[in-house]
Amino acid sequence: MSDAKKLSSMDASFLYLETPEMPMHVGSMAILRLPENYNGNFFEEFKAMIASRLHIAPILKARLEKAPLDIDHPSWVEDDQFDIDRHIFRGSLPAPYDRATLERIVGWMHAKLLNRARPLWEFYVFEGMKDNEIGLYSKMHHACIDGGAGAALTNMIYDVTPVPRVVEPPIPQAKGGPEPRDIAANLIDSYQALWRQPFDASSSPKTIDLPRSGKSDLGSILFDNAMFQIESAVKFASSVPTMLKSVSEVIGKVTDPNKSRDSIASMVSPSTILNKAISSERSFAGTSISLSKAKALAKQSGGKLNDVVLALASGVVRRYLLERGALPAKAMTAAVPISLREEGNTDANNQVFGMICSIATNVEDPKTRLETIIAQSTKSKEMSHPLRAFMPQVSNISMLGTPILVQIMALLYSRSDLSNVLPPAANITVSNVPGPRQTLYAAGAELLHIFPVSISTHGLALNITVQSYRDQLDFGFIAGANIIPHVQVLCDMLPLEFEALENAFAPPPADIKGAAE
Repeated sequence: MSDAKKLSSMDASFLYLETPEMPMHVGSMAILRLPENYNGNFFEEFKAMIASRLHIAPILKARLEKAPLDIDHPSWVEDDQFDIDRHIFRGSLPAPYDRATLERIVGWMHAKLLNRARPLWEFYVFEGMKDNEIGLYSKMHHACIDGGAGAALTNMIYDVTPVPRVVEPPIPQAKGGPEPRDIAANLIDSYQALWRQPFDASSSPKTIDLPRSGKSDLGSILFDNAMFQIESAVKFASSVPTMLKSVSEVIGKVTDPNKSRDSIASMVSPSTILNKAISSERSFAGTSISLSKAKALAKQSGGKLNDVVLALASGVVRRYLLERGALPAKAMTAAVPISLREEGNTDANNQVFGMICSIATNVEDPKTRLETIIAQSTKSKEMSHPLRAFMPQVSNISMLGTPILVQIMALLYSRSDLSNVLPPAANITVSNVPGPRQTLYAAGAELLHIFPVSISTHGLALNITVQSYRDQLDFGFIAGANIIPHVQVLCDMLPLEFEALENAFAPPPADIKGAAE
């Protein structure tokens, strides 16, 4: 990463919204198994392997460089003092050296902010676990990455054979920003291109690439921002027909009395004990179920895998709140992230959207609950789909002075405990990230599980994120520890809820007497 790259508004927002109580990094707790009779030094071998592959993901060597006076979004610049020993650490796991102990440590570590003076990622290797297992806890700031681009990092860390593949070193590239003379020439070329485009029917949607100084002094930032605003105006103008169509679709859905009343009402979230301000502590736990069985259940119910995941989350939360006499009469909702990433796009930035979906916690019967969720998720997708066209425009709005204003507002919101009194936008967060089906290895160790470790926020204390791997769904439960002190309680309920769903959709037993006749 030889040149400065300014963060998009969406990426930068994860920095601005971060407070000591609400870190904005995501991660995973991977469980690896060393081969029998292994006598090497896994920590050193793993660290050396990552060091040799850092060029595959340049974001790993990039640090933040703030704009003067926080007048504009920060930029990623190459860290000229990068030291891998500041990013990969040997963790210490006390007795009894099991996964439950590791989960408690991961929850504690996930509550700690990353150091913004360095590239925003850390790996912790926990050796000496039972059954020759290794724990690998990783965390990376959400400003760097989302689940889709995380697949690119998976490609860097893991191999498909026990023997790590050889990755060729990078080809050195010349550094240095463009000369003022080049900037002026590029500006003239881009200006001419802007006027040619309206007469060129093949150039739709219309875009323009204006030059940047790539420097961090105040004058350069003002120049680069002006270039960005011109680019954005051209892009916005070319997108107006698509956005007007989206507005028309949304208005049509909202004003349709046959669809809007029930759909909108189902997205209104009741207040619950889970929707309060969180502390700077986290509770984490993970569990797994069969992917093939979950897909079979989705097929039997006429829904998608995402619907089964929502139904499992719904059943677990329903059980937990029922035990505490705190289940609301109205159906609870889930915030469900949706990726906008095109297939094959591995850029290290955020390309996400989201929808609010009813999870039918007011329905007692598991079969009816899943069927209700399928119907409600279909309606939520219909309501939210037209809004997707807005996201590429909204996600990169840039206004000078925005960074400091948003950070002040985020801090005030955090300190005022407004989430304790405001109606929740959703009750829980549920996310499903597709992962690899083949067995992976890291520095010769077999990957057994990769449990996601995501983000808890004020008003949304519980986050359930799922990643598929081989023939399993690895669930990661994380919560503000002041709201759910031991999230393992919910985690333990998930296999029971899955069994209840399978039994609900199982074919009726054959008539033994009739079969005998």
